Amino acid sequence: MIKGENIMKILITESIAQEFVEDLRSQGFEVEEYLGHTQEEIEGHIKGCDALIVRSATKVNEALLSNADCLKVVGRAGTGIDNINVPACTEHGVIALNTPTANNMAAGELAVAHAFSIFRNLCDANEGVHNGDFRRGNWIGIELEGKTAGVIGLGRIGSIVSRKLKGIGMTVVAYDPYVQTDKFEKLGVKRCETLDELLEVCDLITLHTPKTKETYNMIAKEQLYKCKRGVRIVNAARGGLVNEQDLADALAEGQVAAAAIDVFDVEPSYNKKPEDQVFDNVLLHAPHCYITPHLGASTEEATYNVGSQVADLVARALKGEMVAALNMPAIEGDINAIRPYCNLAEKMGKMYYQTEKSPVKKIDVSYAGGIAGQSMEIVTMSLLVGLLKGMGVDSVSYVNVKECAEEFGISITETYEQEVKKYNNLVKVTFHNDDGKDLVLAGTVFEPDTEVLVSFYGYEMNCTLSDTVLAIKNDDFPGVIGSIATTLGRHNINICSLHWARKDKKDKTSAQAFVAVEQAVSDEVIEEIKACDGVRLVSLIEFS
Repeated sequence: MIKGENIMKILITESIAQEFVEDLRSQGFEVEEYLGHTQEEIEGHIKGCDALIVRSATKVNEALLSNADCLKVVGRAGTGIDNINVPACTEHGVIALNTPTANNMAAGELAVAHAFSIFRNLCDANEGVHNGDFRRGNWIGIELEGKTAGVIGLGRIGSIVSRKLKGIGMTVVAYDPYVQTDKFEKLGVKRCETLDELLEVCDLITLHTPKTKETYNMIAKEQLYKCKRGVRIVNAARGGLVNEQDLADALAEGQVAAAAIDVFDVEPSYNKKPEDQVFDNVLLHAPHCYITPHLGASTEEATYNVGSQVADLVARALKGEMVAALNMPAIEGDINAIRPYCNLAEKMGKMYYQTEKSPVKKIDVSYAGGIAGQSMEIVTMSLLVGLLKGMGVDSVSYVNVKECAEEFGISITETYEQEVKKYNNLVKVTFHNDDGKDLVLAGTVFEPDTEVLVSFYGYEMNCTLSDTVLAIKNDDFPGVIGSIATTLGRHNINICSLHWARKDKKDKTSAQAFVAVEQAVSDEVIEEIKACDGVRLVSLIEFS
C-alpha cells in the first residue's frame, strides 16, 4: 500500500456506496471523491492517482491514460466496459477491472419492467392521469402471456430475462452464436440459428449483448422491417445496439409499436441539473419511446454489490494480489486454488536476483501433477512479475509483464507433465543465465495453501517459505547451524522453518541451509552470521 513515503491515492469519479469509500480509507489509502466533473476536468485531475474508480460516464481513454503519471488500476463499478479502452490500459500497464456479476439481477429486472411498461402503456397512462385524463379506454394494452419474446444475447443477464419472461407465460426464443446448445435447453429456450430467424417471430425483442464491432447497430432499418409489424423493443444493455435514427423512423411509421430505452449510443452527463443539460437525441422526440436514464444498475442492492466488489478488487490489486482483470488471461477453474501457486511462483522469481547476479536470458517452467491439466499462464506471469520486481522494475504488473520481459531479452517456455514423483503438484523453474549456468528451483503447495521450496539450485529440501528467508551456504561439520540459530536468537529473531541439505552426501565441504524467520534481518545480523565458523555465503531473501 505504501509507495516510498507516499500513501497510494484512489480517485472516485462516480459514486459508490459510502461505506466502501470509508473502508478503503481504513485500509490506509488516500481516497478522493471527485464527483460531478466533466471528462476534461477528470483528465486534468488524474495525475498523482494510483487507482481510478468509475461507473459508466467517465471515459478511460487514451487522453486520460496519457495524463496519468502513476495509474496502476482502473475499476469499473458495473458490468460493461464500453467506457474503458482496455487495449490502451494494457499498453499503459494499467490493470482494468469490472464487477461482471454485481448488477445482473438489477439489469435483468429493469428489462422485464420495461417490457411490461410498453405492453401495458404504463408511462402514457401515468402521464395522462397526472394531467387529469382518466379515460382508461385510451390506454388499452396487450397481455404478455402467450406472446413470443426474442432475447438477443444469452449471457448472465439475458438468462435472467429469459427465465423471468418464461415465468409470466411468454414463449422465449434466443439468438447467441457463442453459447452452447445445452444452455438453451437448460433454460427451456428455443435456439435461433440466425438473427433473422428470431426477428421474424417475435412480439418483443430485448437486447443483452456487449457493444462490439459485430453488435454495433445490429438492429437497424433492414432488421426492423424484418420484424412483425407492431413489434416492441427493449434495450437496457448498451447504447448503439439499435440504430437510433432508424428506430425513431420505425416508431413514427408504426412498424415498431413501442420501444423502451435505458441507454444511448452517446450518453449525457448524469450529474448535471436539468437547467444545465444540453444533451439531445432523436429518440427523445420519437412517439411511443419510453426512456430511462441508464437505470440498469440503479437499485440499492446493485449499488451495494458493485461498491463492495470494486473496492475490494482495487484494494487487492494495489496491494499486488492476483485478481481477475479484463486485460489478463482468463483463469481456468477456481481462482482460490490457483492463487497459492501464483504466490509461490512470484516468490521463486524474486529469489533469483537476491541469490545470483548474472542476468537471466531464458526461463523454462515445468508444471507437473494435477495442475498440469489446466493452463497455468497466470502462474508463469506471476513468476515473471517476481523476477522483474527483483530487478527493480517497480512498474511491472500482470498487465505488462510479458512486454517488460521481452524488453530485457528474457524468453520463457512452459511444459506440462502429468506424472510427478513425491508430490501431487510441482512447479519447476530453470533459469538460464549469461554465465552459462542452469539454475533450478522447484516448489509445491501443501494444505492449507502453504508454499514450500523443495529444491534450491541442486539442494533438495522441504522448506516452508516466510516473508524473510536466509539462504546460507556452509561447510558441513557439527555446530554450524547451532551458531547461526544462536546469533538469530540473540537478536530476538524467531525461526519458523529450517531446512539443511547437501547436494552430494559424500561431499562434506558444502551444504545449504534455508532459514525462514518471522522478523526482519538487519545488515548487522547478516554480518554476524557471515562471521560464524563454517559459513561461506549468506543471501537475504525478502518476499514482502
